[in-house]
Amino acid sequence: MALTTLDARTALVVIDLQKGIVAAPTTPYPGPEVVARTVELADSFRAHGLPVVLVRVTFAPDGADVAPGRNEAVARTGARPDGWDTVVDELSGHPGDITVTKRNWGAFFGTDLDLQLRRRGVTQIVLTGIATSIGVESTARAAYEHGYHVTLATDAMSDLDAEAHRNSLERIFPRLGESGTTAEIIELLAKTRA
Repeated sequence: MALTTLDARTALVVIDLQKGIVAAPTTPYPGPEVVARTVELADSFRAHGLPVVLVRVTFAPDGADVAPGRNEAVARTGARPDGWDTVVDELSGHPGDITVTKRNWGAFFGTDLDLQLRRRGVTQIVLTGIATSIGVESTARAAYEHGYHVTLATDAMSDLDAEAHRNSLERIFPRLGESGTTAEIIELLAKTRA
C-alpha cells in the first residue's frame, strides 16, 4: 500500500545498522546507502521531536543466548570481530535516541521496545535496516500484531538475498502496512508536522 499517513506520534525504528552487519554484501542497496538514507530519516524525526530507536543484535560469545531450535541456515556459535554489534558511527551519539538490544530476529520479543514506544504514546513506526527479510520483516510482523501502524522505508533497507528482499516488499509488507521511499516519508513528515 502506498504511503498515505503518518500519525502524530510516529517513531523511526532502525534495525541492525551495526558495524558487522552493514559491512556485509547486501542487495539491492549496499549497507552504506541504507545507512545514509536512514541518517536522513533520523535527522528528520529528531528535528520534529519524534523518537528514534536504534535496535542492535548481539549474542554471548559462547552462543548461549541464541534462540534455541534446530535449523540448517544459522551458525549457533562462532567468534565475531570486536565491535561487530556496535551501531554505526553515523547514527550514534544522539542522547535522545533509544537503544534496544535484541537476541532474536525481531525487535519486540524479549526486549523493552513495546514499553519504550507505548510510554511515548507512539502509534506508528517507520522501519529501516538490514536485513529486509529477517530483522525488518520480523519486527514489522510483530509491530502489526502489537497494533502499531507500520510504514516501511523501502529504499532504506536491504538484504543478503535479492529474492528474499523482493518477496518481503511485494508479498509480505503490503499485508502489514504502507511503504514509501525515504524522500516520500520525509516529505509527508514535514506536511503532517507543519
